[in-house]
Amino acid sequence: MTIDEKYMRRCIQLARNGICHAAPNPMVGAVIVRDGKIIGEGYHVRCGEGHAEVNAIASVKDESLLKDATIYVSLEPCSHYGKTPPCADLIIRKGIPRVVVGCVDPFSLVAGRGIQKLRDAGIEVTVGVLEKECRELIRAFVTFNLKKRPYITLKWAQSADGFLDIRREDGNAVRLSTPLSTLAVHKMRAEQKAILVGRRTALLDNPSLTVREWYGQNPLRLVIDRQLTLPSHLHLFDGSTPTLVFTEKEKAATQNLTYVKLDFGQNILPQIMQVLYEQKIQTLLVEGGSQTLQAFLEQGLWDEAFIEHARVTLHDGIPAPLLPHGQESRFFFRDGALIQHCRHAE
Repeated sequence: MTIDEKYMRRCIQLARNGICHAAPNPMVGAVIVRDGKIIGEGYHVRCGEGHAEVNAIASVKDESLLKDATIYVSLEPCSHYGKTPPCADLIIRKGIPRVVVGCVDPFSLVAGRGIQKLRDAGIEVTVGVLEKECRELIRAFVTFNLKKRPYITLKWAQSADGFLDIRREDGNAVRLSTPLSTLAVHKMRAEQKAILVGRRTALLDNPSLTVREWYGQNPLRLVIDRQLTLPSHLHLFDGSTPTLVFTEKEKAATQNLTYVKLDFGQNILPQIMQVLYEQKIQTLLVEGGSQTLQAFLEQGLWDEAFIEHARVTLHDGIPAPLLPHGQESRFFFRDGALIQHCRHAE
């Protein structure tokens, strides 16, 4: 590991602290080093507030040290005026002589301009240190800006013989997820901006789709209900959390409940993607059910999938979705259950 890689890894570590609040801005970390010692650190905490470079520079107790320092930043410093002034201008003004950048910003208003501005000011700029890892950190931001849709994660639990659920005689579903997996799902929800289920899942499972067993904000809840036949007593309609209902009907919004009319004569998933893009929703978690998940898979509208393979055998029930052929997966165990993590191979 080189010295530059060492400090860039620290940038990545810091950046991840912004996972719940930085969006729709990317997660970014910055480290300032002088004579082999870290003299300042920062990350982008919340959208609308100071960027990583601003926070790192502000943390330096003696600004005179900046004249002989290097600033490491996981993403190219911005060069445009948004909610905050350009970070490239701040670096130039503070007289920092060297900048090490993890990856170039894919956002069209930056896209290399920040790096060029720094070089034009006589600053030494090194680009591409741990580029793959830094780009992985902002994968949702990249997907949103390049594909004009959210970064989509699919999640489901299935039995050992490939079924999603089956109803007992009392009408209750067989539990497949372990308590630890449920906790992990709530953590995942806290890191997403929106979460979607289909009509059948909303009706049979009556999910709240909230973050109850983890710290964080509830995601925007989404449900597909073409004919508006879901009963009003469901948790999704309790008004506690903003919820969008995708339907073909016209209906006025109520408290925290908005109805979005779609053309169900056409493919609705691209329409949903357009709605979410317009609302600047960068991440989407799809929790089911089987038909909804399979539709996302078949249309290639997914980026990651997490499948929990329970030890329970059901012998019957609703078949689990089928991943497309050729997808590479990694496997790990969580609380006795086998978890399959798959990235969409395009």
